[in-house]
Amino acid sequence: MTNGPERLMLEHMLDRNRQALIETAHGLSEADARRRLVASLTTPIGLLKHAAFAERRWFQRVLLGLDESECDGYATPGDGSFVVADSETLPDVIAEFERASERSRAIAADFTLDDTGTHPSAGDVSLRFVYLLLIEEFARHAGHGDILREQLTAAR
Repeated sequence: MTNGPERLMLEHMLDRNRQALIETAHGLSEADARRRLVASLTTPIGLLKHAAFAERRWFQRVLLGLDESECDGYATPGDGSFVVADSETLPDVIAEFERASERSRAIAADFTLDDTGTHPSAGDVSLRFVYLLLIEEFARHAGHGDILREQLTAAR
């Protein structure tokens, strides 16, 4: 989609970047998905875990105003959003991100682009802002994932 109503274009671009992020890890072995190639906690599987957190943080916490305990998964800011339990597989984490994304779509359906929620440090933010922020964040993380995948592939 390259033209049309603003909201449809924002939603399309966000979905496009969600899928791009998934594709960076799709088909990796469990070992490769967890391999740390940089000093931070950034791994292919960790990027997906963090993206699920971001969905919950912005849609469930900020827009809906849910308490952290009411969210359907991890919603605490910080490095913990990249942590994946040993018992979780790559398909598990992809499914978690897809479920979080689907819930975000359902939440957003009840908001206009100008409706707002309150972020603890940013203040009032509109749905439009949340869409733009996550489009940028997921595009950036897909780029990180592409680089990690390239490093993993080159190492074979």
